Amino acid sequence: MELAAKLRKALEPSLAPGEELVGACFATQQSTFKGSQVAVGTTDRRLLVQRMTRKFERDGDAISIEPGQIKSAKASGAGGDWFTVTAAVMDGAAITVRLETTDGDKLKLMMMRGTGSFGKLGGGEGQREGIEAMAAWFAAV
Repeated sequence: MELAAKLRKALEPSLAPGEELVGACFATQQSTFKGSQVAVGTTDRRLLVQRMTRKFERDGDAISIEPGQIKSAKASGAGGDWFTVTAAVMDGAAITVRLETTDGDKLKLMMMRGTGSFGKLGGGEGQREGIEAMAAWFAAV
């Protein structure tokens, strides 16, 4: 099963009746001392962040973030703007999204772009489409 299909399968149980899943991408949610793999779903109404097991199965309930709950959102290359070759490659291949909600929750999500030399390894076309859907959602918020 393709990565995009696995992500959609994990996210669809969290959809409300009539809600459309516009895009899905794979990310690593980082906290101070650990990282978890998550599916990030963009719907016509909100963002969903669903923790997943190594077998791409749901692990707990999804975090739901509606437009009015976004206090701040920032995106940058995953290389962190450091002046090294490795950082420059990561800036081109991956992206980091930092979110803070009005409840004070903070999320740091790192994801491959699905393009370039790491394309298919980074999720390919489905990953790229999921990131574009998320970008369009933020642009509309």
